[in-house]
Amino acid sequence: MVNESPFSLAGQRAIISGGATGLGLGMTEAFVAAGAEVVIVSRTPSADLDRFGGAVHQVQHDVTDTDAAPELVREIEQRFGAVDILVNNAGNHRKKRVEEMTVEDFTDVLDVHLVGAFALSRAVLPAMRERGRGSLLFIGSMTSYIGMTAVTGYSAAKSGVLGLVRALAAETGTDGIRVNAIAPGWIDTPMFRGATDGDPERLGKILGRTPMGRVGAPSDIGNAAVYLSSPAASFVTGVCLPVDGGAVVGF
Repeated sequence: MVNESPFSLAGQRAIISGGATGLGLGMTEAFVAAGAEVVIVSRTPSADLDRFGGAVHQVQHDVTDTDAAPELVREIEQRFGAVDILVNNAGNHRKKRVEEMTVEDFTDVLDVHLVGAFALSRAVLPAMRERGRGSLLFIGSMTSYIGMTAVTGYSAAKSGVLGLVRALAAETGTDGIRVNAIAPGWIDTPMFRGATDGDPERLGKILGRTPMGRVGAPSDIGNAAVYLSSPAASFVTGVCLPVDGGAVVGF
């Protein structure tokens, strides 16, 4: 008899916010490959899910509609079954220098990355506590660690995510729930291209401080997400794993 891999997600069900594009799609693909069933939560429906053969479902929801989060989770559990994993990935971006960024711009970024993620996490926790198991995964950022220009709202939101991870890990550990984060380096996604297109100086700086000398692929984040959500990481909680080609330690 062959033992099941500790990296398997067979029989697990995951919600991935923003799971139809970019990093989210990379995680969706990796989760399905590891045996999980995935429910994508996104503002706009995707027409490109047939290739997953029924392993991926989609529910339309804006994470900033925080009052609706509990009902969303109830609907998902009624339609598809218990949620074992929540990946808070939905994001937005405002590339503006601080003088140009309005308070509305700033709070709009926080509302998606931080407040929306908190609301979804809060909504899935009661059932996870009742079952005595669960995994919450947040997406951090290099801007959680290093200062970058023109991303004050994004940096503040992602730094707040790390505090949220530590607090939730401390509060839910005895309930069998693990809470972790990934800090992606610079990954080839539409959001990355939007931040670097037409800005060769910024791109050169990014590559210059990345020891591996390249940007990553969404699958790099997907594979890390599978690990942190799997039994292989059963004694890992409260951490943020940089997946960055060495950028955090680069010079």
